[in-house]
Amino acid sequence: MGGVAVTPKYLIYASIEVDGVVEKSDVIGALFGQTEGLLGDKLDLRELQKSGRIGRVQVNIESKGGKSRGTIEIPSSLDKVETALIAAAIEAVDKVGPCDARIRVTKIEDVREEKRKKIIERAKELLLKWRESEPETRELTEEVLKAIREAQLTFYGPDKLPAGPDIDKSDTIIIVEGRADVINLLRHDYRNVIAMEGAVVPKTIIDLTKEKTAIAFVDGDRGGELVLKELLQVAEIDFVARAPPGKEVEELTGKEIAKCLRDKVPVDQVHLLLERPPKEAPPPRKAELPGHVLDSVKALPGTLEALLYDSDWNLLQRVAVRDLAETLQSMEGVKYVIYDGVATQRLVDIAERKGVSMLVCARVGDIAKKPSTLEILTLNEIISSA
Repeated sequence: MGGVAVTPKYLIYASIEVDGVVEKSDVIGALFGQTEGLLGDKLDLRELQKSGRIGRVQVNIESKGGKSRGTIEIPSSLDKVETALIAAAIEAVDKVGPCDARIRVTKIEDVREEKRKKIIERAKELLLKWRESEPETRELTEEVLKAIREAQLTFYGPDKLPAGPDIDKSDTIIIVEGRADVINLLRHDYRNVIAMEGAVVPKTIIDLTKEKTAIAFVDGDRGGELVLKELLQVAEIDFVARAPPGKEVEELTGKEIAKCLRDKVPVDQVHLLLERPPKEAPPPRKAELPGHVLDSVKALPGTLEALLYDSDWNLLQRVAVRDLAETLQSMEGVKYVIYDGVATQRLVDIAERKGVSMLVCARVGDIAKKPSTLEILTLNEIISSA
């Protein structure tokens, strides 16, 4: 069944099994016929397709041994709730013609998110090619990516709290005080962040902390301390991070954010933070790296490469950052890893399992669990202390 052309926001994927031999047209007829009036006129499939809110229903089905199996795809430009209702409604279809049928929605894909990912990846490719003729490409790339990340600000839950796009996807959330804090963390690619937006802790925050690992990230002033005390009274906080004394989360640099989150403390130790003001962090120590390694570190930014060393600082292998995790898993004897990339939880876990004692990276990502046996430093820390 056709309709007005639709630019979908979401795509519903479903599987179908029928106890009999049926055609594509039989399935489409069953979908429209058996959902008619189920959700009222506003969410009637025929009317939605006529108005362009639902696109052309795609059905692929094959018959074998007296049974039919296949897939269904339905594009939707409705909002999330309405799209979920349509998805649930098609699961109510239990007959195709005279035959028993079972429809199961396998996933609902955000088409815009997929497009956004492709755009970002293409922008990276274009800017990396640009590097050959423009020395400022690295800075331009970062500016473009920051703008893209900032545009990903969403509003979550019934309280419509400012948040990043990965609140539902991530097992860990970072709770900050306000919208400006969320935007600053998004600029530095922290997508699992959500703001309280007020002195009273919203129910949305309280409910989320019951389901996920929660990090409270507050300003380094008296206001931040008060917000933290309020959070600890009503929400199930697991870790606490604070901005440096006198600073607010919204004004921190990427390096400062990474350090604050890396230095987070378990909630059972948070009284130490509340009983005395946080001290200024000591300057990073000068890592004991041989001269030839320091030279390699200084030349590494912008290469998107990784260097793997043994315990005597002999270079074992040079690989592209995209292949680092796979290479590290397959190698033995790697003690030090230096690379122009982000330290992720997955890479940290692999490094711990393989007995790596030091990771030196371009930037530290969202790491909820940092092994005590693994030292994590940034290229800037090494270069500035050299």
